[in-house]
Amino acid sequence: MILTNPVVLSVLVMIVLCLFNLNIILALIVSALVAGLAAGMSLGDTMGVLIGGMGGNSETALSYILLGALAVAISQTGVASLLSAKLSRVVGSRKAFLLLLIASVSCLSQNLIPVHIAFIPILIPPMLSLFNRLKMDRRGVACALTFGLKAPYIVLPAGFGLIFHGILSDQMAANGVSVPKGDMWHYTWILGVGMVIGLLLAVFVSYSRDREYQDKPVMGLEGVPEVEKLSRDHYITLAAVLVAFVIQLKTSSLPLGAVVALGLMAAGGVIRWRKLDDVMAGGIGIMGMIAMIMLVAAGYGAVIRETKAVDALVNGVVSMVGGSKFYGALLMLLVGLLVTMGIGTSFGTIPVVAAIYCPLGVKLGFTPGALACILAAAAALGDAGSPASDSTLGPTSGLNADGQHNHIWDTCVPTFIHYNIPLIIFGLIGAMMLY
Repeated sequence: MILTNPVVLSVLVMIVLCLFNLNIILALIVSALVAGLAAGMSLGDTMGVLIGGMGGNSETALSYILLGALAVAISQTGVASLLSAKLSRVVGSRKAFLLLLIASVSCLSQNLIPVHIAFIPILIPPMLSLFNRLKMDRRGVACALTFGLKAPYIVLPAGFGLIFHGILSDQMAANGVSVPKGDMWHYTWILGVGMVIGLLLAVFVSYSRDREYQDKPVMGLEGVPEVEKLSRDHYITLAAVLVAFVIQLKTSSLPLGAVVALGLMAAGGVIRWRKLDDVMAGGIGIMGMIAMIMLVAAGYGAVIRETKAVDALVNGVVSMVGGSKFYGALLMLLVGLLVTMGIGTSFGTIPVVAAIYCPLGVKLGFTPGALACILAAAAALGDAGSPASDSTLGPTSGLNADGQHNHIWDTCVPTFIHYNIPLIIFGLIGAMMLY
């Protein structure tokens, strides 16, 4: 039975434990043990695979720590607060406008300026006081940020989107279905429409009411003086950020860019040498928990793969489908949701499901375009709402800088509802009607 499949059991356990506010790291470890035991592995072997697999996200974890340190260093110069104050004057009291502006900036981080979540710990913490003044519901901000981290790579063939579309095209071709990488957006745009609807519902309906927050100290901004105009230190800081961005583009290494930026700020006297320990400690304070979650999430994904249960899950779906295109598409999407929440990455889900979905889709009579839409949606499902995904951990890292934003209930649950449900609906529409 599908319900006894180790992947299904494990993901359900993880969801329940997280909803009961168990620490996410502990929830991931327990869920990994459940997957291993359900697959017949011993506890020792399961823990061994979990620990051995943690290195899969080591670069990501290091990136988080160093980006957190860079965010603290930048915040202490006051430049982020200055920019936030200027933004406050532009926005006024228009909460919806600010949320859509944040979503737009977040979109740029995936395609035009592909820095992924790097902007969040720098941009968002200084804006928390503005959010408090406007009585903004931070769940809406989380939805705006996650939209920008997710929708562009699904729809647009640039930056991370070009990588996503390339993986889709390559894996489909490897399994007998040809869709050129440059044509992939023709079949994924409908998924973007669903996500836009989810964003608008979050901004104008679900989280449009006022929500009170206390004015608490923001980590990294304690004792930062108010500044009214840019100084020499600010220009050096902005140059360091630009250098970090260029290095990241040239080398595809966020850690290297962050280290060089910190070095430039230290060499320019923006950060005193003796204060570097405090800067690093601040970075660990902001991003340390998230870095550890990403490490454990990589180990959890390794356990899921070691159980070999994903293949059994997909094959179980094949036997349930019969000849129905509708139920076939629906079950493929739901399995994609479970697999992505287990593995923790949309990009990594595609090779896992393409090997079965492509032959199954051809057998059911789906066109290559419809299969591209199903595969893209199946991979994207679960990225929003997963407790261990960049798309949720990134927004939480900025919004919880003053300790008033719960990762599960204020980020994961809102983004799960507003994006996974539209992705299922519009994935089905794309599969059944458009292609």
